[in-house]
Amino acid sequence: MDRNFARALALVLKSEGGWSDNPADPGGATMKGVTLASFRRYVKADATKADLRAISDAQVATVYRRFYWDAVLGAELPDGVDHAVFDFAVNSGPGRAAKYLQAAVGVAQDGRIGPVTVAAAKAKPAGVTIDALCDARLAFLKRLPTWATFGRGWSDRVRSVRVQALLMSAQRPAAPVTAAPPPRVETLPNGASSIQPVPPAPGGKAAAAAGILVLLAGALAAFRHQVAALLGSLFR
Repeated sequence: MDRNFARALALVLKSEGGWSDNPADPGGATMKGVTLASFRRYVKADATKADLRAISDAQVATVYRRFYWDAVLGAELPDGVDHAVFDFAVNSGPGRAAKYLQAAVGVAQDGRIGPVTVAAAKAKPAGVTIDALCDARLAFLKRLPTWATFGRGWSDRVRSVRVQALLMSAQRPAAPVTAAPPPRVETLPNGASSIQPVPPAPGGKAAAAAGILVLLAGALAAFRHQVAALLGSLFR
């Protein structure tokens, strides 16, 4: 879901780190995971490595959203699945991430996420898709010739993505709670209190239970008041 972009981006950036220009990395020079090629495509056409090193947070977000998040339709995927696919896309390319998602949800692997892939992802339990995707991703990484160099970091990254994605898939919006109206307390001629119950407002068992608790609390308070009045009259 699109509301997860900021959270997913923050998690990705923790894995991507800062400046890197490792000759063994086929992606070349990167800053916060943004390659020089991507920076030139979306931010500054004639950018140098120095420009890339000075990239702003807003520019980082622009590149990640356009080149990765939008490319895998992150805003339309289920919670958690969006993060797992997004991180995979950043690490290994949107096309490969799309194909592995399609394999996980059982649709044709054309490398382009569209309505059919999104529908299949929504029809399958998110946790199952996340586990299948992370398993397949790790197996792919282990087959790369650079596994000996980057394998440990990649393994830790996929493990973290799995955990965070599953947490996202389990999040549920809190149900609104409707407070029950307080009971009416009337004072009788002898000074005692009488509780007049008010029926709970519509809203299911939760609202009814809340109303009962309020009634019990009021009844207890009234009982204490009556006991105190009785004891006071006995010891005058």
